[in-house]
Amino acid sequence: MQPFQIILLIASYFGLLILISFLTGKDDSNETFFKAKKQSPWYIVAFGMIGASLSGVTFISVPGWVEASKFSYMQVVLGYILGYLIIGTVLLPLYYRLNLTSIYTYLEGRFGNYSYKTGASFFLISRVVGASFRLFLVANVLQIVLFDELGIPFWTTVVITILLIWLYTFKSGIKTIIWTDTLQTLFMLIAVGVAIFTVYEDLGLDQTSLVTYISQSELSQMFFFDDFKSADYFWKQFFSGAFIAVVMTGLDQDLMQKNLTCKNLKDAQKNMFWFTIVLTIVNFVFLSLGLLLTMYAQNNGIDAHKDDLFAVLAKDHLGTTVFFFFLIGLIAAAYSSADSALTSLTTSFSIDILDIEKKYDAARQVAIRKKIHILTSVVLVLVIIAFKYIIRNESVIAKLFVFAGYTYGPLLGLYSFGLFTKWKVKDKIVPIVAILSPVAAYIISVNSKVWLGFEFGFFILVLNGFLTFLGLVLIRRK
Repeated sequence: MQPFQIILLIASYFGLLILISFLTGKDDSNETFFKAKKQSPWYIVAFGMIGASLSGVTFISVPGWVEASKFSYMQVVLGYILGYLIIGTVLLPLYYRLNLTSIYTYLEGRFGNYSYKTGASFFLISRVVGASFRLFLVANVLQIVLFDELGIPFWTTVVITILLIWLYTFKSGIKTIIWTDTLQTLFMLIAVGVAIFTVYEDLGLDQTSLVTYISQSELSQMFFFDDFKSADYFWKQFFSGAFIAVVMTGLDQDLMQKNLTCKNLKDAQKNMFWFTIVLTIVNFVFLSLGLLLTMYAQNNGIDAHKDDLFAVLAKDHLGTTVFFFFLIGLIAAAYSSADSALTSLTTSFSIDILDIEKKYDAARQVAIRKKIHILTSVVLVLVIIAFKYIIRNESVIAKLFVFAGYTYGPLLGLYSFGLFTKWKVKDKIVPIVAILSPVAAYIISVNSKVWLGFEFGFFILVLNGFLTFLGLVLIRRK
């Protein structure tokens, strides 16, 4: 594809998103921006959440992961099922019963103001870094395939990326995102389907032999029970997946904000049930794509690995059609995650940190929210540009989940302590516990391989949450 064709494609895509924003964004009240007035159809929310959960990280990194880790990621995905069950039966009923806009308001009622601000702050850090990771990946790919050739610097690519998100979310926030995410999820899945179809035809396969080809490949090994010290050990990854789902969905304002736009608890639970089924299938499809891409590269002597695998093959080897849908899918996957992140960050900072609902009238709340929306956009730009000089060779998805283990761990400990005990804590000391727990977890993780020959991997989240829980036990009020 020529550069002007790619620019036309991107412009058309965002023109469609802005049109959706125009049609859904006639009300700029905070009730619409934060909750979509609780009128979202559950099936639209469920389908749109697929794209938001997967993001550009999954689109690029999961296929590239197969060469080194085979299908071991499915062990984590199976753990997600348990995590989503906990969300649907424990957390969603709690959030709906308390009629929350920000889910971290729960911590204020349970422990006090310091705990509340601590939980919200850890979410803000986690989501800023997580969203920036995802957007960095996409901006970097766009830089390679288009903007470098046009002489446009990386920082300009990033600014344009965030500006486009701001344009279609600044007015109605979550109400617009519910619908744009649905469209973006559809584009992403079409892109994966086209890539799979093209690659298995190039490999000389047909529909009846595709499943057999995948199942007989050494790369499709899914379960690892041999070495409990390994990062790929089944039970370690399974329970890590369960906890990742709980904290990165159930304790995350981003995805829970979408659930809270459903009309009632029953609809929100139906949304979570169907979302779980479809997400499990979609992750398996991504791994299957990764296997086919890896075999295609090996058979043709192409030097492409990890996060570069899908991008290099789509751009240089699989034809214009695949590259067209690759770009559409990549952009859709990235923006379906990033737009809701921008909205949830605005929501949490406005409500949890600035307390706008308690301090200001409705008109003033809207004005402050709009300023926070702009400020959050600027922060994302700065962090993404910083990542350009930090990230090197590791797969982005691995970095993302490991980082999440440190930042979401205190949230896991706080909510577990709140839900499963009746103890009160010394509220002013909670921030200290929340800071020391990740530090202690990091020290243990770094040295565990030397001390015990044991790799924590994603399981660092569980360790971190446990240390936070233990710290809260130590500071409980007698």
